[in-house]
Amino acid sequence: MTGLHAVRSGHGPAMLLLHGWAMHGGVFAPLVRALEARFEVITVDLPGHGGSRDSALPLALDAVADALLEVLDGPCAAGAPHAPGPALAVGWSLGGLVATALAARHPSRVRGLGLVAASPRFVQAPDWPAGMDPRVFEAFGDELGRDYRGTLDRFLMLEAQGSAHLRDELRYLRDAVFARGEPAPRALREGLHLLQTGDLRAQLPGLAMPSLWLAGRRDRLVSPEAMRAAAALAPRARFQQYAHAGHAPFLTEPDAVAEALTAFAADCAP
Repeated sequence: MTGLHAVRSGHGPAMLLLHGWAMHGGVFAPLVRALEARFEVITVDLPGHGGSRDSALPLALDAVADALLEVLDGPCAAGAPHAPGPALAVGWSLGGLVATALAARHPSRVRGLGLVAASPRFVQAPDWPAGMDPRVFEAFGDELGRDYRGTLDRFLMLEAQGSAHLRDELRYLRDAVFARGEPAPRALREGLHLLQTGDLRAQLPGLAMPSLWLAGRRDRLVSPEAMRAAAALAPRARFQQYAHAGHAPFLTEPDAVAEALTAFAADCAP
């Protein structure tokens, strides 16, 4: 058993939603409400987060990607039968790295890959100038041990910056972050390590499924330029940008993001 907590709702083709650093699957509530009439939506708490806080699974890409197969094979909402065929895997921020690893390692289980404010490499490199300054994540790691809650709050502020609804989104994120308990410090450190060192660019050209890249134009963590460059590496990729969104377009414009995912799903082979 993986010990990963998952919540399923709705009926239809399976759509897996993977959250970002320090959060849990409940953060997707507005998006789930917009999707569950058309999909079986599966939200997962990554290791050390939310209902998976006590999971012994490390927050490592290959380990979590493999564990998600057990989640996909789990019982459906309200005892409904499984929809046939592979799932749509959608990842936000750090969850985008996990979704990409799942798609690369288990292509037969993923029919479409959705990346929301996510990048195959989050930090800058000589050949990746649009990434974040690595010192940003280093600073969060240094501060985490000294001021756990203050560090998380500063990260939430960075996520909300740029949104046309900054105050509402920041309030929502602050309410959500501890709604399922405090994230485990170990998992937070592992997540920051992934954000600092993860690089899945080499996996993108070999993806067997289409991908959709949804960016917030005002994102302070993942620039639209980085997402556009990543989409250019993947076959059958689409890039879409939300003019008034920051790092959480699914909170700024949940209905628009749901419509984009629904249209994308219709074009992905079952």
